This record gives sequence, C-alpha cells and structure tokens, in this order.
Amino acid sequence: MVTQLKQTNKNLYDTDYNLWVIETVKQLENQDFNSLDLENLIEEVSDLSRREKRRLESLLTQLFEHLLKLKYWESEKDYNRNHWKREIQNFRLQINKDLKASPSLKNHMRNILNECYRDGKKLAALASSIPLHTFPENPIATIEQVLDENWLP
Repeated sequence: MVTQLKQTNKNLYDTDYNLWVIETVKQLENQDFNSLDLENLIEEVSDLSRREKRRLESLLTQLFEHLLKLKYWESEKDYNRNHWKREIQNFRLQINKDLKASPSLKNHMRNILNECYRDGKKLAALASSIPLHTFPENPIATIEQVLDENWLP
C-alpha cells in the first residue's frame, strides 16, 4: 500500500506539480513520512538554495549594469539618471532583503562578485554601445559598497 502511494505521488509530481506540493505538505503535517515521495522532495528542497543563488546573481548583475550606466553613459546621463538610480535602489533593496532572510548567502555574494560584474559590464556595453574595454577590468566596488544605499560611483 505504501509503495503504491509513493508511486502515485511520484506520478503526481510529473502530472500536477501544484497538487503534488499540496499533498506533500499534508503528508509532512500529518507526519506520514512513509508516503512521502522523498526523491522529488529532496530535489525540490535542494533546488530552493540554487534558485535563491541564481536570483541573487541576476540582481547583482543588473545592479552592476545600472551602476556602470550611471558612471559611464554620459550621453544619456541627464535623461536617465533618475531611472538608473531608482533601479539601483530597487536591486539593492531586493538583495538586502534576501540577505536578511538568508545571511549565509553573503559569502556567496562575495564569491560571485567578479562574475556578476563581468556580466553587468557586457549588458551595460550592449545597452550603451560603449566599447566593453572602456569599463574597468575589475569590479568598480566591493560588495559592501555596491549594496550601500548611500554609495554611487
């Protein structure tokens, strides 16, 4: 019976993910551990961390893109300065909220700083038509500066 229920849950994972989540939560609440689809549950829990890390990488890349636009895109600065500053503030708020909820991700932010800076440079260069080599090779700031609401390049 338990094996059949596990197989049903496994099939449910493939056919109706939302219902699978609801059923899994019920099983956990009822401490019905024998019926759990552990293979998929473990995969989903593991993926939560990966998703948070990817989200932070995306936000940090976009933050660098807008910091670079603000510093280097002279021909558009007067027209777009306030928009870029708003975007910078928005990305900082989102990152800081995520780091408040998961402080252990701060080390991850340090580890991805260079990669996100390189990606942000590429995006800023594409948006602005400023040659990529115009931007500094190394990040324009530390992670603390980048996340500081009062810091701008």
